Amino acid sequence: MEKLLLIGIDTRSMLNSALKLNFDVYSTSYFSTSDTPHIQNQKIILNESEGESCGIFEDQFDSKAILEISEDYMDEVDYIIPISGISPSDFPNKYKKKILGNKDVKNIENKFDFYNDIKDEFLTPMTFSVTDIDEAIEINKNYDDKQFILKPTQGSGGYDIKLLDNDASIELNDSEFIMQEYVDGISLSSSVLATKSDAKTIINTRLLTEHDFGTDGSFIYIGNILPLTSRSIMADVKETDEINETMCETSENLARKFNLIGSNGVDYILNENGLYVIEINPRLQGTFECVEMSLGINMLDAHIRACHGKLIDIPEARYYSYKKIVYSPARMKYQKIDLDNIYDLPHIGSITEKSEPLLTIIDHDEDFEKLYEKVESASEKVNSIAIKYQLDE
Repeated sequence: MEKLLLIGIDTRSMLNSALKLNFDVYSTSYFSTSDTPHIQNQKIILNESEGESCGIFEDQFDSKAILEISEDYMDEVDYIIPISGISPSDFPNKYKKKILGNKDVKNIENKFDFYNDIKDEFLTPMTFSVTDIDEAIEINKNYDDKQFILKPTQGSGGYDIKLLDNDASIELNDSEFIMQEYVDGISLSSSVLATKSDAKTIINTRLLTEHDFGTDGSFIYIGNILPLTSRSIMADVKETDEINETMCETSENLARKFNLIGSNGVDYILNENGLYVIEINPRLQGTFECVEMSLGINMLDAHIRACHGKLIDIPEARYYSYKKIVYSPARMKYQKIDLDNIYDLPHIGSITEKSEPLLTIIDHDEDFEKLYEKVESASEKVNSIAIKYQLDE
């Protein structure tokens, strides 16, 4: 039996799908949620325990540490699938040939290089590479009619994105960053499968960030709702069929342009000027389980087949599916929560710091309004319990 290694921040959802396939499965991850399947060949960096803090993810996570503890597994397995948090660029060359997915992604992950590659073909926000905050402020003076945001040149999940407000005291956590025109609008995303010769959009989604839930100035990823329809877009937009068609065509063209393979995500912002291309995520996306629930497919199998040159037949969506990450409203000690639509659960008694990811709500329903109500109700309950079990600061 061939051996497959899943490696990333959190492998839980992919592990569940991999265990349904004909592989001897290995896993290395940062998080170890209590609902992560236990397998023989498994390594985890964050060991949660009673009364111990899980810490601040941004301060503690290091992709190099995961690669270091994975080295013996990488020697042993036949295939490697990097998940969010681990870039193919991070792998030593001797292991890159084992990667199922895109191997050369530098011109995609570097946001300024990506902008330069697409600016003449696709609608995309004006972008500058800047070396410090003073340079950003100086450029900003030349564009009185625009607002800009600052982003790490490489990064995902919406972390470390800041609105530029001519404040020279802004602190940036990354030594390389871009200054990008701020496009106000509706965040959308495509999931596209690609082989070396073809590309096909699986589904389009409404992408959600903290900004959508009233947290101004924060663009941290919260989740997705799919498929994209006049209801799930959650805005006064009537031409959703045309938007879906444009997204499918654009995502497939981008997949061909960058010679992508496997499962990939393309993020957009829609406003009155059109559909802006923001970035490509050249790997399995956070919509993984939502797509599986909605379409009734095994996304890991679809990704692997595409990497081997075969695109699956994509069925029509049978359900709406909604994923929402809950960030803890307080520093709290986790206790069991009696809900059947929560995942990525902390270990009982472990401490989650305020504003760190607590758990994920994922559900599906044929009726969008019922689904939205179920997820939002669960979100309110989780937040109230977090407040109940909060610890003294």
